[in-house]
Amino acid sequence: MSSDLLDQLVAELPRLGAYAWSVTGDRHRAEDLAQETLARALERRETYRHEAPLGAWLRGILHNLAIDQGRRQRETPREDVAALADAAWRDDSWTVDAAVVIERAESADELRDALLALPFIYRSAVVLHDMEGLTVPVIASIQSISLAAAKQRLRRGRMMLVTALAELKSRPLDQLPLRCWDARSQVSAYIDNELSAAKRPRLEAHLASCPTCPPIYASLVGVTAALGALADEAALGSNQVQRVREALQRQRKDRADA
Repeated sequence: MSSDLLDQLVAELPRLGAYAWSVTGDRHRAEDLAQETLARALERRETYRHEAPLGAWLRGILHNLAIDQGRRQRETPREDVAALADAAWRDDSWTVDAAVVIERAESADELRDALLALPFIYRSAVVLHDMEGLTVPVIASIQSISLAAAKQRLRRGRMMLVTALAELKSRPLDQLPLRCWDARSQVSAYIDNELSAAKRPRLEAHLASCPTCPPIYASLVGVTAALGALADEAALGSNQVQRVREALQRQRKDRADA
């Protein structure tokens, strides 16, 4: 591979990582997928046709890797938003509160939560088209499907996303992944055994899967324990206590004699 192509691959990494994060909702998984994509691209460099956009070729590799990973992990959408959207959009009496949908869409966290409710192939189509600005023919190439199928995935994906934003606003919190900041803000109460029983399972699930929060939790536990030991060490010994006692007795006697 020429150094120019290698440089181009590396230059694509930030945008590739952004796409991976948008379709996985997990920064660490996204980083791994982006890195694995570049590794696969290096292995398959002879298959790259320079007339095709490099970014599209890489996204095609990442798309397949993400699907394979999802199959291995037996991922399923948190809710059957596909069936919900199909039923709702065919119902002439069904509508949405546009203010609610738009307000939620303007919240990055809530929009990402709604995206993650979509089956992966529809989520990917929406992200590629509406976030990254790719054309439907390019999306068809990335997903290795026909132009008609790509159009259908984009259409249905948008329908599902609006449905998720409108209808899933009250879904139970225990169905949503806990973000690192939320987990870290609860750890102190967890250490002190003050975290409510309702919140403990989500925090424990996060700590079991997150690669960055467990070391922070372990550090907090260690520092807290060390402070407890330091308190014992800082306590006055019996000899020191006796000296203070004697000094106070002399001081009291001197005041009485004065």
